[in-house]
Amino acid sequence: MAEIRGHGRVALVLLCTAVFLDSMDLSLMGVALPSVRRELSLSEGTLQWLVSGYAVAYGGFLLLGGRLADLLGRRRMFVLSLTAFAAASLAGGLFSDGTLLVATRIVKGLAAALTAPAALSLITTTFTEQAQRTRALGVYSLAGATGYTGGLVLSGLLTDVSWRLVFFLPVPLALLVVALTPLVIPRGARQADSARGFDALGAAAVTGGVLLVVYALSERDWVAGMVAVVLLVTFVFIERQHRNPLVPLAVFRVRTVRAANTAALAWACATIGWQFAAVLYLQQTLHYDALATGLGVAPMGLAIFLAANVAGKLIARWGLGRVAAVGMLVQACGILLFLRADADSGYLTVLLPALLIHGIGNGLSFPSLNIAAVRDLPVHQQGLASGLITSAVQIGAGVGVAVLATLLTAPGLTGYRLAFLTAGCFSVLGALVAALGIRATTATRQPTLTQS
Repeated sequence: MAEIRGHGRVALVLLCTAVFLDSMDLSLMGVALPSVRRELSLSEGTLQWLVSGYAVAYGGFLLLGGRLADLLGRRRMFVLSLTAFAAASLAGGLFSDGTLLVATRIVKGLAAALTAPAALSLITTTFTEQAQRTRALGVYSLAGATGYTGGLVLSGLLTDVSWRLVFFLPVPLALLVVALTPLVIPRGARQADSARGFDALGAAAVTGGVLLVVYALSERDWVAGMVAVVLLVTFVFIERQHRNPLVPLAVFRVRTVRAANTAALAWACATIGWQFAAVLYLQQTLHYDALATGLGVAPMGLAIFLAANVAGKLIARWGLGRVAAVGMLVQACGILLFLRADADSGYLTVLLPALLIHGIGNGLSFPSLNIAAVRDLPVHQQGLASGLITSAVQIGAGVGVAVLATLLTAPGLTGYRLAFLTAGCFSVLGALVAALGIRATTATRQPTLTQS
């Protein structure tokens, strides 16, 4: 695998730090919620929106963020959105009003939706040599995969001191990345027709549609779900007619793009949904406190890190589709091992093996899916490709959490076992899609996909 040196290495560290922060913020609030509720006397609804407000904004604005990165400049969008992310984090640590706390989480979700596709497209356009690009995307995927688990661990450690540290933690890291980015990453060029070619109506339709999808799943609001369907159908109609569509529908004719995004949706349903259920199991059934919960999932983060580090070598030998499929099957085994869990399960004999196996599969599959999603699209559509794969993960997270939360209403351990079984099935489904749809290519295609 080609080495990345000099400015390229520093640039990769900066971009991966940003995506680590975005992913980490998805889970930072989870373990801290009981402490926030006790100190501020917040309602259940407000607590839920401290988590779902971030996810709704993140999932809803990703496609728009990817297109804006292509049109207005990737480095510009990266710096501005990460600055907004840091400002919202700082404000959240200072506020004591529930409504204002929720507002900061929504702003952070919007900022993350603009940051993530800009960062991924900067990687794919900065590292143009195939071997270096594969290595860079593997490192980027590692940062994203470990960010969520890292958030769970850090949330437990920080909440043990003060829940406000959960908000303050990202601020210095984000500002450091903002300060260094102009010195390391070149400005790059905007598309010449950025003003004339922006599909504002399509952007409004898809953003509103995805926002309502995630909201409907979070709140179980079927009216919002029906409105979301109408908006998304309208979006498809707009894209078929527009001369410069926000999402050229022809991208979905590329088999690898279609399969990678579908598999990523199933991957997120499985792993994010499972982690949601597993944290509740540790806290509510085994009565772990915040610190014990964070430390308990730490080995899974280590397994993800180690597996993602060898994923590039396996991809070079087996191909993206095989590594993604095998990774998701291994992940499914780790999830399904949680079916052994009961009210007094031992950590070393029951929980730890499942966490390690899940982490290995997670670390193999996530990098493979990210690389496959952007591999066969041209440079000027890398922001779009990045937005699509990240949006698939966020929507999958919303679907997985909503479905498994419904199953958890079953009494006792039955609810947990149903949730773990369903998460395992999601992972097997994703493995099947990856194995059948992500095939090796003899040459990198650069299609021009401007019309549907």
